[in-house]
Amino acid sequence: MSDDLNTLKQRALADFAEFVNPMKVRTMKAAGIDLIEERRDGACTWDLTGKRFIDCQTGSGIMNVGRHNREIVEALKKALDTYDIGVFLVCSRQKADLARKLAEITPGDLKCTVYGAGGGEAVDAAIKIARGYTMKTEIVYADKAYHGHTGFALSAIGRAAYKEPFEPLMPGFKQVPFGDAQAVREAMSADTAAVILEPIQGEGGINVPPDDYLPEVRRLCDEHEALLILDEIQTGFARTGRMFACEHWGVVPDILTLAKSLGGGLYPISATVFKEEINDFFIPHPFVHLSTFGGSDLGCIVALAVIDYIEKNGLAEHARLMGERFRAGFDRLTAAYPDLLLEVRQKGLMMGLQYTNTSIGPRMTKKLADRGVLAIYTGNDPSICRLMPPLVITPAEVDEVLAALEGAMRELSGEKGLGKDD
Repeated sequence: MSDDLNTLKQRALADFAEFVNPMKVRTMKAAGIDLIEERRDGACTWDLTGKRFIDCQTGSGIMNVGRHNREIVEALKKALDTYDIGVFLVCSRQKADLARKLAEITPGDLKCTVYGAGGGEAVDAAIKIARGYTMKTEIVYADKAYHGHTGFALSAIGRAAYKEPFEPLMPGFKQVPFGDAQAVREAMSADTAAVILEPIQGEGGINVPPDDYLPEVRRLCDEHEALLILDEIQTGFARTGRMFACEHWGVVPDILTLAKSLGGGLYPISATVFKEEINDFFIPHPFVHLSTFGGSDLGCIVALAVIDYIEKNGLAEHARLMGERFRAGFDRLTAAYPDLLLEVRQKGLMMGLQYTNTSIGPRMTKKLADRGVLAIYTGNDPSICRLMPPLVITPAEVDEVLAALEGAMRELSGEKGLGKDD
């Protein structure tokens, strides 16, 4: 690397530490991923110094259509010739077009949309709608859940460390073990407004539930006249090999929350999509939930381009095929390194590697970065590495990630302290 580029990078890191977040810089340096992103393309990103990384983190699923997708960039550029974000109180053709498309592609009879700018905002809207429509207050959510850091969403996060500094939080939230339908049954009451779940937990460690779990929770919600909210902010838009993860189990929620990859990594937008009868709540309350930047005209144009790209390029099927290619490699690694790799959790290109020791996640993150792969252990459990590459990843790039994993494991297997956690 040139001295000039290295100096520029160090200055950027120093400024970030001084003016944004010093502990983030310290943590990233310790993990060997203190890159300053510069060029981005396809499944890859480049550090300011020129080092290339295959991005298997993608902001936890923001970049489904790839980094700096040129088709989406051109759609945004073209929109900027005519439009701005629009006035949020005025009806918008772009909002209507995207809502119609979401009604078309979402499962079952989901039809109506409320927009936001981020995932937490979408979850806030879903919980508010559930309480307002049912006139009940209780919300059942899962341990290790991740739904965002805003008001209602924060109360539904299944990790105490995120919540404790801000207590007391919203009342009426009940936590249950993920994947346990009986626990959901026991938690529900006549005052349960909704059960909110991720079909597959992302931040929680790529936790895939038993096949009978979501169908049974759907039945319980119907039995208790409660709503089922599915958070597909990470799992949606072809990530798991289907357009939406709930389709793997044939379950249709009452409310679906979407964000992250809907904006193609270029423009922030989120959507809360719900059944038509729920729209009755908004008849006497048409302005009860507003977002200044939610569903902006520019954001809707980008989102429509993203959906079109996913559909015409068959990214759901591609994610399934590349997931199978990864799985074959994971099976080889599990057999070769049983002292390192305990379990693989996967649907399509939503993948988690469960290591045998909590120290392995941080160490593997650094060794993978040394080999040009960006993959970070989860916040809930450092023994789990989450792999969520762009859905446009090629077979050659899949093999490159697998080779990096094998090289890192070979190196790590010769080091001490790799036994299972007590």
